[in-house]
Amino acid sequence: MGQGWLQIGITVLIVVIITPFLGNYMARVYLGQRTILDPICNPIENLIYRISGCSAREEMTGWQYARAVLYSNLAMSIILAFILFNQGALPFNPTGLSSPTWDTNLHTIVSFITNTNQQHYSGETTYGYFAQFAGLGYMFFVSAATGMAVGIAFIRGLTGRPLGNFYVDLVRTITRIHLPIAVVATIICIAAGMPETLGGPVVVPTLENPGISQAIARGPVAHFETMKQLGENGGGFFAINSAHPFENPNPFTNLLQIVGMVAIPASFIYTYGIIANNKKQAWLVYGLVMGIFLIFLVVNTIGEYNGNPLVNAISGSEGVNLEGKEVRFGVFQSSLFSTLTTGTMTGAVNSLHDSFMPTGGFVTLGNLFLQIVWGGQGTGAAYLFTYLILAVFVTGLMVGRTPEFLGRKIEKREVVLASFLLLLVHPIAVLIPGAIALSLPAAGIANPGFHGLTQVIYEYASAAANNGSGFEGLLDSQPAPSALWWNLSTCFSLLVGRYVPIICLLLLADSMSRKQAVPMTAGTLRTDTGLFTGVTAGVILILGALTFFPILALGPIAEAFQIARGG
Repeated sequence: MGQGWLQIGITVLIVVIITPFLGNYMARVYLGQRTILDPICNPIENLIYRISGCSAREEMTGWQYARAVLYSNLAMSIILAFILFNQGALPFNPTGLSSPTWDTNLHTIVSFITNTNQQHYSGETTYGYFAQFAGLGYMFFVSAATGMAVGIAFIRGLTGRPLGNFYVDLVRTITRIHLPIAVVATIICIAAGMPETLGGPVVVPTLENPGISQAIARGPVAHFETMKQLGENGGGFFAINSAHPFENPNPFTNLLQIVGMVAIPASFIYTYGIIANNKKQAWLVYGLVMGIFLIFLVVNTIGEYNGNPLVNAISGSEGVNLEGKEVRFGVFQSSLFSTLTTGTMTGAVNSLHDSFMPTGGFVTLGNLFLQIVWGGQGTGAAYLFTYLILAVFVTGLMVGRTPEFLGRKIEKREVVLASFLLLLVHPIAVLIPGAIALSLPAAGIANPGFHGLTQVIYEYASAAANNGSGFEGLLDSQPAPSALWWNLSTCFSLLVGRYVPIICLLLLADSMSRKQAVPMTAGTLRTDTGLFTGVTAGVILILGALTFFPILALGPIAEAFQIARGG
């Protein structure tokens, strides 16, 4: 047990050490300051701007930035649709896979362009190599970079700067952040044992009966895996994702994946501190998120370590809950992975979330509901600072002062946008389709009772939060007739959960950027104090967590009581 906690502690320490270095580098990239990659990236980026006709000096308003996001994402979706619907005629398809059903393709397109990567299919038996690396792998970069661009535009607006240019932010994110890290990480992954080949499946005799052959799927996995984690994409090359030995061969690659999924969202908070010229506030907010994360992690890990009392009673001994977990990772690394993958909106899995104890279901669902521990690429930090704006408003009401944030007054427009973003969009995208699914006998829900409720809500919460992980137990893949329902209904949650918040964030940032700065006085509420950070934690708990508490009570909490009393 001590060794498991030590491993977790070392992992957290690595992330904390990385934060100021990566955060400072990203700030220099987005502020247009000199970086070590300028000699390489400047000519490439200038060529891209000339070909596309984009002016690197052109500033955008909130609506212009939002339209650029929507138009570019639509164009990218059309490119991916062409690849997926025509994969049977495209090269690098060694097993001759044809295009799947239209609804599976539609769900895949929407899922990957929204940086969700929710998969209602098995990767190695549905899409060929070209579709995976040229189609889905392409989305790994552009969808993650879209979220980063929106996040940095939001930070610029909060600090009184112009929002910038979406296309410039998109290009810079890919060329200066994602691509350099991905190249280095891919080389390390190959050296650590991940395959990177265009060769077809390997046919080998089985150990049990040499006369019987088995086909072992492989492919260009290493580079796919790198951006899967680094871009918080989460979509697996194989059906079982990071539990597959080719996607995650050993504890070292597991550590690499864990650090990869959290490094950028954690460092993005520090990037805010540099741009806002307030590192103290950045570290306080960082500590707030780290505290919530560690509480969730401890709850999840202890639940898995103590195991299932019903199983323990049958076996006559105390045992950890190893159901649905890889022995090479064990309880501690599986709990750490599951807490981070739902907290960062990555969605990759190295164990089956459906097999976790109710405490694990509580933690993973809680992460999907809050979306700020550590949140999605760029958008997670934006959600987090939107909570700060609401905290300023609530605190201002309590002390009778006009609320201000970073020297700019918080007024009706900002409060309406922040409230709509945090209190309405996510519940609508999760609870409405969830309620309809629970009322449909033909929806394909395999488990009854409390666990079945958790499975259904988790599916829509994962889609709306742009996470993509699944609780399983749902007949959501072909040839099940219910797959059509799950593909189409989750598309609603995917689109609403991605683009409505993006528009709200950009309009909110645009509104803040146009406000005249108010001089700080003795009566100004400082937001870089421990007291205000505590108030923000309370606002997150009351406005964020309690919105979904009835679902948690009827799902994992009720299931925990049922198990405790021997049901």
